[in-house]
Amino acid sequence: MESEKRPKTLKLSIIVSLCLSIAIILVILYFTFDAETFAHLSGQNIRYEFFFAAVLVNFIFWILWGARLRALANAVESDVKISLWESTKIVMANLFLANITPSMAGGEPVRIYLLNKDGLSVGCATAVVLGERLLDAIFLMICFPFAFFVFRTKINTGALSIGLTIALAVFVVVVGLFIYALKNPEKIKSFVLFLNKKLGRFSRKNQIESKIVERINEEVDNFHESMVCFLSHKKMDFIKACFFTASFWILGWMVPVLILMGLGLQPHLIESCAAQILLIIIVMMPTTPGSAGVTEGGAAALYSVFISPHLIGIFILLFRLITYHMGLIVGVIFQYRIFKSVASFSLDTIKTRK
Repeated sequence: MESEKRPKTLKLSIIVSLCLSIAIILVILYFTFDAETFAHLSGQNIRYEFFFAAVLVNFIFWILWGARLRALANAVESDVKISLWESTKIVMANLFLANITPSMAGGEPVRIYLLNKDGLSVGCATAVVLGERLLDAIFLMICFPFAFFVFRTKINTGALSIGLTIALAVFVVVVGLFIYALKNPEKIKSFVLFLNKKLGRFSRKNQIESKIVERINEEVDNFHESMVCFLSHKKMDFIKACFFTASFWILGWMVPVLILMGLGLQPHLIESCAAQILLIIIVMMPTTPGSAGVTEGGAAALYSVFISPHLIGIFILLFRLITYHMGLIVGVIFQYRIFKSVASFSLDTIKTRK
């Protein structure tokens, strides 16, 4: 029964994320598309080459993400060498589940599994994926003051201000918990074992507790040793990973800039980058599947500060087509090629293929 429910849950996530995204885009278009929009699109303002450039930049974004994943993987386990193409395939395969789960959390088990399949231990693969989150968090926290400074006098929407405040608070708490876990592995072991005992009461399977304890201790130790090794002894790899982190985020922020230029508008480089930083912090909150609806609404609120109202809907449509829907399509293709399944995929698929 449980195995039948999981595919249904996944299908529901797909339907909800797509319906929310499309519905909010249609609502924004309904309230912003008018005669001025039609006149602008019918004129000589549109530069299609910038739209193609935005699509290309999005693919380069995934390649740089793959380069960072490769740098981290090769750092935590030097005996295993992963190629750039292999790490990029891992990134592309994770896009589907990442885009239909809150906070993009669904992509992480996929990356962990595929890294493990390429030779890393589960603990080391987990350290790599959590290391990615840590680098993202550090970079975005460094960038946040810049974004806040740019928008400090422009955010006059109460809901947006509250959303940003909550998102930043959650963001800081999660980073703090991660650092605590890194410094106190024994306490994390105790906590995980406590959870295992509590949840074990609801399990129908008769598992041998000593094996569970041994596996948890082993993977926590692997994770801790990998992260300490990475942060203490692999400083060049850390610097390389930091470079790739900054590179792919900044490059990703060029996608909306190119879309603006394609629409014949000013690029608003500074304002657009600041809007992307704030939007990412909002999207990191575990809200809807793939943050669908939240992203469209947040982007519309942020970009309405410096884009004419009659072009907001068209901008959001193009922005989400390139950064979200294209990722879903690429993710489906690569996930199916690897797992031979899309809608029926679950964590059990990972476990049975180990």
